[in-house]
Amino acid sequence: MKKLLTLCIFLMVSQVWAQKIEVSGIVTDESGLPLPGASVQVKNTKKCVTTDFDGKYKLQTNVGVILVFSYVGYATQEVVVSQKTMNIQMKQDGTLDEVVVTAYGGKTNSAKVASAVSTVRVEEALRGSAAGVRVNTGSGQPNLSNRIIIRGQSSIQGVTNMGYHNPQYQTSNESYKEINENTFKRATLTPLSTFSIDVDKAAYSNIRRMINIGATIPADAVKIEEMINYFEYDYKQPKGRHPLAIHTEVGTTPWNKDTKLLKVALKGKEIPLHKIPPSNFTFLIDVSGSMSSQNKLPLLKSAFKLMVDKMRKEDKVAIVVYAGAAGMVLEPTSGDNKEKIIAALDKLNAGGSTAGGAGIELAYKIAAENFIKKGNNRVILATDGDFNVGQTSRDSMKKLIEAKRETGVYLSVLGFGMGNYKDDLLELLADKGNGNHAYIDTMQEAHKIFGKEFGGTLYTIAKDVKLQLEFNPNTVQAYRLIGYENRLLNDEDFKDDTKDAGELGAGHTVTALYEIIPVGVKTEYLKDVDDLKYTSQDIAKKSYSSELLTVKIRYKKPNKKRSIQLKTVVKNKVAKRASDDFNFTAAVALFGMQLRDSEYHNNSKVEDVVALAELGRGEDKNGYRAEFIRLVKSTPMPTK
Repeated sequence: MKKLLTLCIFLMVSQVWAQKIEVSGIVTDESGLPLPGASVQVKNTKKCVTTDFDGKYKLQTNVGVILVFSYVGYATQEVVVSQKTMNIQMKQDGTLDEVVVTAYGGKTNSAKVASAVSTVRVEEALRGSAAGVRVNTGSGQPNLSNRIIIRGQSSIQGVTNMGYHNPQYQTSNESYKEINENTFKRATLTPLSTFSIDVDKAAYSNIRRMINIGATIPADAVKIEEMINYFEYDYKQPKGRHPLAIHTEVGTTPWNKDTKLLKVALKGKEIPLHKIPPSNFTFLIDVSGSMSSQNKLPLLKSAFKLMVDKMRKEDKVAIVVYAGAAGMVLEPTSGDNKEKIIAALDKLNAGGSTAGGAGIELAYKIAAENFIKKGNNRVILATDGDFNVGQTSRDSMKKLIEAKRETGVYLSVLGFGMGNYKDDLLELLADKGNGNHAYIDTMQEAHKIFGKEFGGTLYTIAKDVKLQLEFNPNTVQAYRLIGYENRLLNDEDFKDDTKDAGELGAGHTVTALYEIIPVGVKTEYLKDVDDLKYTSQDIAKKSYSSELLTVKIRYKKPNKKRSIQLKTVVKNKVAKRASDDFNFTAAVALFGMQLRDSEYHNNSKVEDVVALAELGRGEDKNGYRAEFIRLVKSTPMPTK
């Protein structure tokens, strides 16, 4: 009887211990900010999930098993599952320097990192799949090796000096459009500054990728406007009939006490997903051989599944692929038939050459055949941009896209991968296709684009949006637009409705910064010019002495051809206290100038960027600003 009772108790305890539950929680750092991309693994199994951009995770497991929480640069934690909600705070591991794991032939050497219990294995699939992990590939000969380098916080400053690391490795065959940095313009000679908006955010995630793998950052990859516009800002929504609102702020320039910094921002109207018109999407997916890497086609398929999850019954999607030739692998399918769409994505495999032009032709043809009047019609191109069959030159691709946009079908371009990424061509296609360009380096970035920003990414509320600022020569000696070098327009283009410009999506924000030299300030940035004989400022002095400038904006409604103008006057007055958004945008701009080794950052240091970003971090509910601060701290600046 006693043995029977003992057995019953044992069975009851075993049942409770083996109880299956869904465990969820948030992984944060020591300051309480979320850690996106942290690994949560069931110990001694292959079952593993990663946290999203909010640091949240969820997985099915049993009571009593051990979960292993790990993140590069932080001490690994092992926790026994005892309840459904388990929030974990990770601590930085100062002992982690760099671990090099070398594989010879069929043998695998392993190393334990800090208190980590899982074994690091040499696999091509790891390249680019995690922050701080770099894979250097040997020639394949028996005496040469593959090396995985896991970068810790204390080693980052010396990474580029390691003998086995070629800093050009990851960017040697990538291409970027040349950027000639904007200089100061005299307000008396050129009072107008005109440019197209840019809502693209690819530059920031691309730079983040380079920092995380320890690669040298090409100066032309640093597009400061895209870095600034990557982040969310607390701008008020528009009121009334216009789909966008103008916001301005003037403060002292953090890196130069003798100049002023002007922030000009646009806020697009937010539209709930259920109010967005029916969508006609055509996925155009590159399945050529260059897309075989883990951070290309496999990541691409997972990213598109996030978008499919957002689709509604009234939406439809077709899938076109291209390699040596182009073909349709999924006919237009209702958004509520998610299993069919996902099954089509799962079947995609990479191989062959790259006939990008043929793919674009077919995708637009299918999109046009299924065009929804007053709907959202869009081709979504996903590629590394390595076109090598058919129309491949920038000029031929530009003409092709310009012709196709007349159909009313918009184009979004998603870049993937490293090593042969063609940023310049993808930016051109998105620009000429009335769309936007994003770079997806991780699933966390995919969550940001297709989760948090789905509407803005894929639904346009205003097209051909242009800004023109007229500076008052009586208060402004000179000005300089920070970034937007590839978006500059001629002054006469502002009123010309045939000139193409950028598109604004639902909820999107656009921010531009100008550094201003006030009248009377002596500066080394300007050289003397002769006085103007025929220009008089007497009237301006009497009437507009309190004004700094006037901001004018032109935009078109998505289905219209005539533009609408808005304008606002900015007074010559510095805010007593700069907003969090002002400080943070200034920090991002300063970081970009440092990465470019700009003559205008005024000998500032990385520490100045960090201090400014900390000052402007604000609520940071999604943790993006905290991530930026971590990236800045781990970035060695270029040396002259």
